[in-house]
Amino acid sequence: MAESAPRPNRPLLLKLIAAGVGVLVVAALVARGLDLKGLLAQGLALIRDAGPAAFFGAMALLPSFGVPLSPFSLTAGSVFAASLGMPLVIGLALAAISFNILFSYFLARRAFRPLLEKLVVRLGYKLPAVAADDATDLIILLRVTPGVPFPVQNYLLGLAQVPVVRYAVISFAVQWSFNTAFILFGDALLHGKGKLALLGLGGLAALTAGTHLVRKHYGRKKSGA
Repeated sequence: MAESAPRPNRPLLLKLIAAGVGVLVVAALVARGLDLKGLLAQGLALIRDAGPAAFFGAMALLPSFGVPLSPFSLTAGSVFAASLGMPLVIGLALAAISFNILFSYFLARRAFRPLLEKLVVRLGYKLPAVAADDATDLIILLRVTPGVPFPVQNYLLGLAQVPVVRYAVISFAVQWSFNTAFILFGDALLHGKGKLALLGLGGLAALTAGTHLVRKHYGRKKSGA
């Protein structure tokens, strides 16, 4: 029996196309004389003028409403490390992320799930909850699976009603590690610190490889079960 032709990896293909379009757009803007470096400097100056309270407050709240977390992590060190010191910047950023992780969880569990339950009951169904034995596996798999946005992870786990202590411990461990590396990498990259940027990039690569191994382990575990 002839083997079927392998199906193309559409998500990867779309990402490559998007990246290519982005590179072409940036190249076109540079060719037209647009001062991207100047625009970046102006943007960072606006963030600096807003102050750390506004910045880290926004970092704690806005991801719960769909704003990506990575721009905060990539700019925090380069904007505030000179005045606050890098250890304090990392501490404030991780505190903001921790607050958002818990805030999104309780928002999903206490506000959104009751509304969904009423809707589902009217349709004649019951909204499922994750069994306690499966909660740890679900939290880990969702946290280490690439492509799932940070706010979506929080809301899905809150809607699933996973135990809050396990949710917090695993989420903190994963997000603290990645975002510390992002903060250091962003600071080094924006200030032209080549060696530190490579170290930060290496840390991100190591964390990504580690999460890939964890995901494979849990995939084999589920297949065996």
